[in-house]
Amino acid sequence: MILGIVFIGVVYPKMRDNQRKQPSLPIIGADQNHHVGPFSFVNQDGKTISNEDVKGKICVVEYFFATCKGICPKMNENMEKVYKSFLGNKKVLILSHTVDPEKDTVKALKAYSLRFDANPEQWMFLTGDKKGLYDMARYSYLINAEDTANGVKIVDDFIHDKHYTLVDGEGRVRGFYDGLDQGNITKLIADINTLLKETPNP
Repeated sequence: MILGIVFIGVVYPKMRDNQRKQPSLPIIGADQNHHVGPFSFVNQDGKTISNEDVKGKICVVEYFFATCKGICPKMNENMEKVYKSFLGNKKVLILSHTVDPEKDTVKALKAYSLRFDANPEQWMFLTGDKKGLYDMARYSYLINAEDTANGVKIVDDFIHDKHYTLVDGEGRVRGFYDGLDQGNITKLIADINTLLKETPNP
């Protein structure tokens, strides 16, 4: 007697490409080739921070000044929400650059950072050469130049903008967010989580 053996296989439906790929955010910049340039600034502990220190990290970038009585306090209150959402996650950094390096010394930034109990390893308040700070804002982080605290646009001499810039681990700009809008803060937190799930390029 011949025994027949029948194999029963389970056929799984082929996943569509858009189901297989993890969600992503747009890459902002000319031809998607824009990358943040090299920099070297000093944080609130007097430690030099360069682009090498943030390599591979997701960074939320803002520009402010410690004596600001306009939008800065609210922006940093909202930034604190972002900071606390990723507290202890070494893959996420916040870079708060001063636009007034003459007044915002290391000591002044340290005092300011203590308002938010900011860990200098994760939330860095940066000062340095004014031209270097401003060039990074305009040409790397693509932040607009405007003194919104006093409602006066001073393109060449003063940068002050309510937006945050989101930068991925490869130094690419992935989004802009209104730092005064709660909906934008919620979206920023969600978008950071999206970047954390992105599959690194081989």
